[in-house]
Amino acid sequence: MVLSQVKKQGYVTADLAKGKNLVKEIALLKKEKNAIILAHYYQQEDIQDIADYIGDSLGLAQEAAKTKADVILFAGVHFMGETAKILNPTKKVIIPDLNAGCSLADSAPTDKFEAFVKNYPNHTVISYINCSAEIKALSDIICTSSNAVKIVDSLPKDAKIIFAPDINLGRYVAKKTGRDLVLWDGTCEVHVEISSDKLKFLRGKYPNAKLIAHPECMENVLAEADFIGSTTALLKFVEEDKATEFIVATEVGIIHKMKQAVPHKLLIPAPANTDNTCACSECPYMKLNTLEKIHASLVHLQPEIFVPENIRLKALKSVNRMLELSVPS
Repeated sequence: MVLSQVKKQGYVTADLAKGKNLVKEIALLKKEKNAIILAHYYQQEDIQDIADYIGDSLGLAQEAAKTKADVILFAGVHFMGETAKILNPTKKVIIPDLNAGCSLADSAPTDKFEAFVKNYPNHTVISYINCSAEIKALSDIICTSSNAVKIVDSLPKDAKIIFAPDINLGRYVAKKTGRDLVLWDGTCEVHVEISSDKLKFLRGKYPNAKLIAHPECMENVLAEADFIGSTTALLKFVEEDKATEFIVATEVGIIHKMKQAVPHKLLIPAPANTDNTCACSECPYMKLNTLEKIHASLVHLQPEIFVPENIRLKALKSVNRMLELSVPS
């Protein structure tokens, strides 16, 4: 064996040992500080593997609402940590990296959205959870991709509704409910960058594969999909459907849980227009979180999420309304 191979093997062994030590130290810190780690499906695989709970935005909000932990470490993006803080004002909420933002949340600046809402008096404002605390405070009800159709349908047929900030999810909900929604023009950079041309090539290469897509995708992608649903719904679909091949049009992180659930099935990540490390649909913000940052965050209980109380109380009403409407009937 050449020296370069020996060195390479040594580095791999060292990295694995470091990873195992970090996992052990994180477990000890969680116990010491009565902390819980909530992680989104789009996190790195090693983070998903150490999380106390993994889910989509609805499941994470529900878990944050009921936790008895003193410290909530949110392995996700900033708005998710804010949602946890809105629900838990007396608990310490921390995230591994404050730079883990969200292009969709950024697409709805507070001042512009407030002016937009004022142009439509007597409208109920339903905002997708992928938004800032300030937008939640300007909203009547929060929704996720799991419950958006249910929440819109819960309102009277003659209700006037603003739906924000994701225009693709809004169009999908309008089509499913038959409602005439006023839509804010915001998008998720990950889902809109999924390439319809490259998808056509994949469908030709894998003619037996079913295309499953998140409703944040562009209309031309959704039009070709065999199934459309939230991240959790996509996971459930591959578990229960008889097909053995799937092209998955959402952020690539969900593939990890899918592989664990159905190791015998072929799962193909949808390709992106942009060039990145995996040539797939990868959120650069979600991927900012690492085991090292989680460890440091638990050691120092930083960076901490803060939400001004006046904003929190207003946002709490819209988030609680979502949770109430999401209880199974």
